[in-house]
Amino acid sequence: MNPLYSSAEIRAIEQAAAAALPEGVLMQRAGQAGANAALDLLPFSTANAKVLVLAGPGNNGGDALETAAHLAYAGAQVTILHFPPQSEPSAERAAAMQRAQTSDARFADLDAADIAGTEWTLVVDGLFGIGLQRPLAGALRAVAETVNGLKCSILSLDLPSGLDADTGAIVGPDGVAIHATHTVTFIGNKPGLHTCDGRDYAGLVDVSRLDIDAAHFAPARLHLNDVKFFSRHLRARRHNTHKGSYGNVAVIGGAQGMTGAPLLASRAALNSGAGRVYTLFVEDALPCDFGQPELMCRVAAGFDLEQATLVIGPGLGASPYASDVLAAAIASGSALLADADALNLLAANPRLQTALAQRPAGSVLTPHPLEAARLLGCAIAEVQADRVGMARKLATKLNAYVVLKGSGTVIAAPNGDAVINTTGNPALATAGTGDVLSGLCGSLMAQGWPLWEAALAGVWLHGMAADVLVTEGAGPIGLTAGELIPAIRVALNRMVQHHGR
Repeated sequence: MNPLYSSAEIRAIEQAAAAALPEGVLMQRAGQAGANAALDLLPFSTANAKVLVLAGPGNNGGDALETAAHLAYAGAQVTILHFPPQSEPSAERAAAMQRAQTSDARFADLDAADIAGTEWTLVVDGLFGIGLQRPLAGALRAVAETVNGLKCSILSLDLPSGLDADTGAIVGPDGVAIHATHTVTFIGNKPGLHTCDGRDYAGLVDVSRLDIDAAHFAPARLHLNDVKFFSRHLRARRHNTHKGSYGNVAVIGGAQGMTGAPLLASRAALNSGAGRVYTLFVEDALPCDFGQPELMCRVAAGFDLEQATLVIGPGLGASPYASDVLAAAIASGSALLADADALNLLAANPRLQTALAQRPAGSVLTPHPLEAARLLGCAIAEVQADRVGMARKLATKLNAYVVLKGSGTVIAAPNGDAVINTTGNPALATAGTGDVLSGLCGSLMAQGWPLWEAALAGVWLHGMAADVLVTEGAGPIGLTAGELIPAIRVALNRMVQHHGR
């Protein structure tokens, strides 16, 4: 189900498949797949379509040359901007070059002004694939920057040139990448297309396996999130139940000036199905949440932490008492989700980290990149440069399920399994949405969902609610966290109707 493969895994699959095929077949198949994807983006009549094909010096450039030849045979007006290899090309690339040269495609030495001054129907990006090690520079960088200013569709072959296939980061501290509207990726899907900068630069992603036999694909440890991963826990509610059937959630936070955070988390927990929700304040408790009076507002002191699933951190603060409450929550036998200030307190206290890693009840952590960097003792740029790797590292270190938030949220398990989420949009880049997510995940945990599936479903639903609201015109600009809560409730009920048991 939606497997993702690292560059090393892709190379291994490619080598094994190529060994069983005549030389050059995989490049020919990639060229045909690229041409098919390009033709889908052209008008019904290709005769007037002006297509610019960027062919880089490596085998990705060979894929582009094959694509160009096919498009020329289909009747498109194809112009090839070719960057020749500095060393002897592979035999398959040389064959692709010959096919392009004998087609009606035109090779041209274009500069940035020539590219910008032509009204292209489509640009096919075949500058670099998974082998890129250095940032685009010189003429290549100028071409990428110029292409990014065009108004036409841009199709990248395998991945947008300048993007790291494994991490989704743009190669180089001041690098650039092709900003594609569409990507046809070969052999297997790649994590970098779906996290970090990938979602902004890859556009719509289609996968062409190049007819490689399934036997060459090892079981993947990384996937795209899918309802199938958690649908078995979507159950219609029986009539013969009561509030105790659906678990208790205790949201712990609410230091002075930060009472909104635990209220958002608590409202999300209640509206996503928890039977009872306690909002526990580390300082003075509110008498009531007048917007959601069903919540039970209390002080944290004296509350029996064994009677509820614990969501700790929203607005918790950094006081010594907050740290004591976190220690008590970690020491409890309850399922635990730690977010926000709880993560910062953990980062500052190795003793708490050790206690968390030894919890038999299990834990979920929901850091944003800065919180993850603090927990790992590194810079935020290091986290963003390898989101999947860092999420896995943190999950292993703290023996917890980790939800590394951001574009293409990564959910990682202590055993190394990881999932990249595909729902969500920039509407979530506003204060309080993380609190809503923590309450939602905590609610599913309280209802008996395993921690892994609760995290997967919570992240998926959270993003889907934002997607629906944006589709309805409520965002992305100006959407508020509180608006997500009723949309999550609707999405969850619809999922139960369609997938529930």
